Amino acid sequence: MTGNKTDKKKKIIKTIKIDVDKCNGCRACEVICSAFHAAPKYSSNNPARSRIQIIRDPLRDIYVPVYAGEYTVAECAGRDKYTIDGKEYDECAFCRASCPSRDVFKEPDSGLPLKCDMCESDPPLEEPLCVQWCLTDALIYEEREEEVEEEVEQEELEIGLDSLADKYGLEKLMDTVARMSEKD
Repeated sequence: MTGNKTDKKKKIIKTIKIDVDKCNGCRACEVICSAFHAAPKYSSNNPARSRIQIIRDPLRDIYVPVYAGEYTVAECAGRDKYTIDGKEYDECAFCRASCPSRDVFKEPDSGLPLKCDMCESDPPLEEPLCVQWCLTDALIYEEREEEVEEEVEQEELEIGLDSLADKYGLEKLMDTVARMSEKD
């Protein structure tokens, strides 16, 4: 039966495996990611637009790449602490989500959430540019096939509108859309 919540379909899962022991903090991944996602492509470089960020502690030689994941509308309940070579990090430092409680993985001009798209383009790339540009092989691209339950995915436009409504309020967002509609 189609449409049943228990229907399964095969899906290609794309991921980037990270070997933190190999990362030297060069930030080439941040540079190429922000340039690839500039409009027009490669016209500028702003690491705040990068979908990958390096958590850096150069004095202790600690570098941890983290790439952007799904948008979440609420802060997480966990506030665990991690100790690496004697320095304490909170859980948010390693989180891949774009959320209301921090500015990481948000478009700097609009505040819209950013998510790694594995450098989708036409023609498609064999692997994301951050992986291609990583000279130390700290980033490894992997694909695997999994059976997943079919679910309705929230569209990008809906996610963006939710984010703007959270930031400015639904009433102000509706007023702006109404004004824009009057111009047409």
